[in-house]
Amino acid sequence: MTISFAVLDDPVRASLLGAHAHLAERRGRVLRYPPDVAPFLSMPPDPGPADWDDVAALAGPGGKVSLPGAVAAPPAGWEEVANIPGVQLTGELVPGAYDTDVVRLGPADVPEMLDLVERTKPGPFLPRTVELGVYLGLRFGGVLVAMAGERLHPPGWTEISAVCTDPAYHGRGLATRLVLAVAAGIRGRGETPFLHASAANVGAIRLYERLGFRLRRTTNFRTVGVPARIVERAALTLATAGEADRPDA
Repeated sequence: MTISFAVLDDPVRASLLGAHAHLAERRGRVLRYPPDVAPFLSMPPDPGPADWDDVAALAGPGGKVSLPGAVAAPPAGWEEVANIPGVQLTGELVPGAYDTDVVRLGPADVPEMLDLVERTKPGPFLPRTVELGVYLGLRFGGVLVAMAGERLHPPGWTEISAVCTDPAYHGRGLATRLVLAVAAGIRGRGETPFLHASAANVGAIRLYERLGFRLRRTTNFRTVGVPARIVERAALTLATAGEADRPDA
């Protein structure tokens, strides 16, 4: 099967136009996930002022949006909240390995998952992130101590994300087992795993490379804040349009 790497240039957009279309929120040419699912938003490849106005309308006053990948610089007045160098790795050489000890996690497990994420900081994980794909965990004494799962889902690919282990259980290879178990499920569907990591997380990158992942490209995880004046302008435009549409206007 031929693998298309092009969809990985903007995996958020490819996911929201494909496997995650049922979750997509759209305004004009801008797409995003619901805020309680994932923080990611996708701009068109040639964004103009109207597209940035649509971003502002989606995010709302004081809102912050994550713009992964290569995105044109926002217009003057937008605040860059964060700009974290990252890497994207692909797993064409990762076969995966099923593990009979892992358990499937679902909505009932979300409180425990959120608690584990809070303690380990693997990246964005929100109350409905579990809806994006399969999440697997390892429990000791009934307590969730490690997990990993599926996030972005562009055609032919599935991202492995939220890989985290309680610090008390480091050094036992739990992350390796979970990454390979998630990869096995992805491979079982005829797809290829990929993932993202902070460029500063050298230990995680080395682990992924030992498992067979290889660097495809560097990237940036940018978060920008919406200027209040843009939201006010959009609201005024909508109000004016509403007045014009009234029968007695």
